Amino acid sequence: MAANNSNLDLVFAMDCTGSMGSYIKSATDNIRMIIDEIIAKEKVTIRLALVEYRDHPPQFYKYSDRNERMAGALREAFSLPWRSDATKICILISDAPPHGLVAAGDGFPSGCPADHDSLNIARNMVERSITLYTVGVEPPIVPYREFFMAIAHITGGQYVPMADANKLAQMIIGGVREEISLDRVMNSSKRDIAREVHKAARDGVDDNEAAKRLQKIFSEKNVVVNRMRNEARTPSKAAEECYAKCTDMSDIQQQYQQSIPTVSHTKAAEMDYKLEENKPVSFEQAKRIVQKAKNWDYSSIDLSDDKTSTGNSTAGTPCKHGARCRDRSDYH
Repeated sequence: MAANNSNLDLVFAMDCTGSMGSYIKSATDNIRMIIDEIIAKEKVTIRLALVEYRDHPPQFYKYSDRNERMAGALREAFSLPWRSDATKICILISDAPPHGLVAAGDGFPSGCPADHDSLNIARNMVERSITLYTVGVEPPIVPYREFFMAIAHITGGQYVPMADANKLAQMIIGGVREEISLDRVMNSSKRDIAREVHKAARDGVDDNEAAKRLQKIFSEKNVVVNRMRNEARTPSKAAEECYAKCTDMSDIQQQYQQSIPTVSHTKAAEMDYKLEENKPVSFEQAKRIVQKAKNWDYSSIDLSDDKTSTGNSTAGTPCKHGARCRDRSDYH
């Protein structure tokens, strides 16, 4: 379920191989500023963790492939003692794919030798309300970009392209503040969200239609959130409809072997991660909320239509429109 307003658990899973030197330095140099600004703007208490990763031996010593121990790092991040009442964000920063994605040139073509599976870990994350942001250093990550889009999409997170280490701090602040604002909306409007997701499933409509319905409700109630600029925020069709629905890494490897994505790297001008404050909930944000809400525990949420139901537990709640008013929506 969505978090309260005051706690943030933030984990960085960072590729610490030699090619990532400028990003490691940027994160190290700016971490105090990043934390101070988030605390000052959002009034949260923060717990911070760093999961460093390189590769499995003997590849670590031989430098024999590009693939890294990403699945193990995600597993370590997932296994940390996250607070149940916190906004939970994991930011993965890498310029290389995990083992088992594309067999050619991979020292462990069958996947992580420790049997960790990145797709399944992403699904475990969303069940615990952990949002994954995948930061792909371009152009090296471009052939694998849609995989990183897919695992972020599974959790309701975002893929963020990165070509300038100096932009990393701006992106972290913007992404974290956006997620905090979305979590607050999800917490305060959970009944509205739950009802719409439930209705969408009942009506047999897809996530796009569910997101449109939810966005309309937010618009009618003048709900505003923070939004980080990110031209790559929308996952590709292949990432969302194919790779994110694969059963595991062996399944997604077959898809990649059939058709390795041919995409160009993101233009430098598009890599502006400025935070836009107090904006209407966008369609993309509504869709990410729908994705997260699929994994809620609905047993404790009243899904009835308040305008027609009787015996509602909130029926005695005072209303500025009078005792006869039956609208108990969260923003009424």
